[in-house]
Amino acid sequence: MAKIRARLIISGRVQGVYFRAETYERAAALGLTGWVRNKPDRTVEVVVEGSCGDVEKLVAWCRQGPPVAEVSGVNVVWDNYTGEFKKFKIV
Repeated sequence: MAKIRARLIISGRVQGVYFRAETYERAAALGLTGWVRNKPDRTVEVVVEGSCGDVEKLVAWCRQGPPVAEVSGVNVVWDNYTGEFKKFKIV
């Protein structure tokens, strides 16, 4: 199965609404690796690696986020899989 890497910048009301925690839970459940963090500009950044289908599932979820989030945009940059991560974490 092909593996891929994606870097996402999620904007809107995405901090203080459990976006990182829920992203972590979903990524771990899908067996993905990488990380999620809040940025100073009030966006959330995600770097994720795994099977193409599972990464696409996480990207699709990020377009909605948790129930109290208000996602206004998701910028996705696709890249080659590197295998540098052992697990998914909140940083």
